[in-house]
Amino acid sequence: MVISPVHYIVAPLLAAFAIPLLSKIYKDAARVVPGIVLFYNVIISFVLMKQVLKQGMINEVIAGWQPPWGINLVLTPFTGFLAAMISVMGFIIWLYGFRFKRTLKGGVVKYYEILQMMMIAGSIGVIITGDLFNMFVFIEIVGITAYSLTAFYRDRNGAEAGFKYLLLGSLASTFLLLAILLIYTQTGTLNMAQIAERMPEVSSGIKITALVFFLIALGIEAEMFPLNGWAPDAYEQAPSPTSATFAAVVSIAGVYALVRILFTLFDVAGVHQYLIVMGFVTMLVAEIAAVSQKNLKRMLAYSSIGQVGLVLIAFGVGSPLAVFGALFLMLNHAVIKSLLFMTGSYFIYNSGEKRLEGLNGMHKRLPYVSALFSLAAFAIIGFPPFSGFWSKFYILIAASDQKMIFLIIGILLVTIIELVYYLRSVGRIYFAKEEMQDIAHKPSVNALIAMSFLALFIIIIGIYPDIITGYINQAAAALLDKTHYVQQILGSK
Repeated sequence: MVISPVHYIVAPLLAAFAIPLLSKIYKDAARVVPGIVLFYNVIISFVLMKQVLKQGMINEVIAGWQPPWGINLVLTPFTGFLAAMISVMGFIIWLYGFRFKRTLKGGVVKYYEILQMMMIAGSIGVIITGDLFNMFVFIEIVGITAYSLTAFYRDRNGAEAGFKYLLLGSLASTFLLLAILLIYTQTGTLNMAQIAERMPEVSSGIKITALVFFLIALGIEAEMFPLNGWAPDAYEQAPSPTSATFAAVVSIAGVYALVRILFTLFDVAGVHQYLIVMGFVTMLVAEIAAVSQKNLKRMLAYSSIGQVGLVLIAFGVGSPLAVFGALFLMLNHAVIKSLLFMTGSYFIYNSGEKRLEGLNGMHKRLPYVSALFSLAAFAIIGFPPFSGFWSKFYILIAASDQKMIFLIIGILLVTIIELVYYLRSVGRIYFAKEEMQDIAHKPSVNALIAMSFLALFIIIIGIYPDIITGYINQAAAALLDKTHYVQQILGSK
């Protein structure tokens, strides 16, 4: 059987539609089927990535209809790397959440797993699609499932968070459609390679207007300040596995969409400077908000937004080393932040509250989980010898190469803020007096396996980063080589 990029999307979507039927035959189908499908996606990720690295870009034209009439899916070292990352993280999050909330009845679990599957399928679709309209469709799939999962528990806070997310998501959809409409009226196509080829002929006024619309729409999806008001509430109110999915999957897809549009379609002066400024503001505001939080999940949510800000800064610097650092940071963010949300959820489960006071003395009740949380906290700050050190190191070196001294100072100062609240949290775990004496609710075996895998990644990549740097370097080169991307797509017609 020939493996196609189409499988990335079709397999989880078919599973989502099949789960209700299969659940009538086997009551645990809603829990088991997603794992099988996501593991299949992991396998095809490595197969396709190996093929791309050896033979070059894969341009899959659906049903033989060539652009601009048909749909094409594009797998490069860049998109292949991100699709593989999402597939692996999707499977690990499923493993962590297997038998999640045993008290939930079959029907509720069924809805939860269907939404999770569609969210992952939509996120991969955003990354591998080759045309703007289908990017919009996949963003909508991600949005609709994310709104539903945010309000999954159907309480007042969840409904409010879901409505806020829905409101801003609808605004994003409106501006995204307007931007696509402007581009289509000027270029006569929705295929991104063809748009890139014809964009120099578009007037500056139309180009800038479309760019502003894209920045508003995708800024919301990428959690960029001041368009990220939905994010803290969504992270806090969603089920814990979904909070990890937001950090490891949804935010990655949002950043990708923004970067792809800016790097491939537009040649407007000042875009890179805009990313640096807005990325820094996003990072600074988020980290200041995080240090003032009393709620664990909101602290982690603001921390996630801060990491996204640093990713945008790196893409804004724009050099090969900076883009390399941005992709490395995206990978580290997906892994480390997921581990923080996973371990944090067990602290909340045991303390019965989301406030930071619930961490007090938790190392006595959950010693292994406490160690994993501490490891992830040190890694996200950038302590060696953990993987998070290398991504920040490369970004700072890239900024140094561009003589951006003030930017380096700003990043280091914000890192000190990050240091304060993570060390404060770890201090509570190990040095504060425990307030509860109940029997500990320890993680299930599958959750321990998932969290341990992420912890091993943080340690191994921290000690031997060369295991992954070769792939990341090729991914960065593929994003920056716009001419090759356009020629390969148009030459394959």
